[in-house]
Amino acid sequence: MNLRKAYLTLCILGLVLPYFHFVPWVMTHGLDVPGFFAELFSTSIGGFFGMDVVVSACVLTLFIIAEGRRLQMRHLWAPVAGTFLVGVSFGLPLFLYLRESSLALPRLPATATQGSTAAPRA
Repeated sequence: MNLRKAYLTLCILGLVLPYFHFVPWVMTHGLDVPGFFAELFSTSIGGFFGMDVVVSACVLTLFIIAEGRRLQMRHLWAPVAGTFLVGVSFGLPLFLYLRESSLALPRLPATATQGSTAAPRA
């Protein structure tokens, strides 16, 4: 299995598995944001995982922006939105899938992308 297929598979799992638990909670409680955070941080271990995910999501967002700009990637909004709407388990493999897809594209030589107009040396 190549990396793009692996990342896409993990992206799908990163969407399905968390939502398998989240959707029934929403069906029971509705979109009760304060209740969601109250339950998340109601125990020390829940707080541990909650804070870990919040910090990881912030770090991942910085990485997506920095690496995405460095590689001149498009559609960087998608993994950032995916990270905050689903989680790191979705946003990270989505970004890695997009990154592998971007790296697979043919690239122009560095001199051609800089717009050099200098005459060639004889």
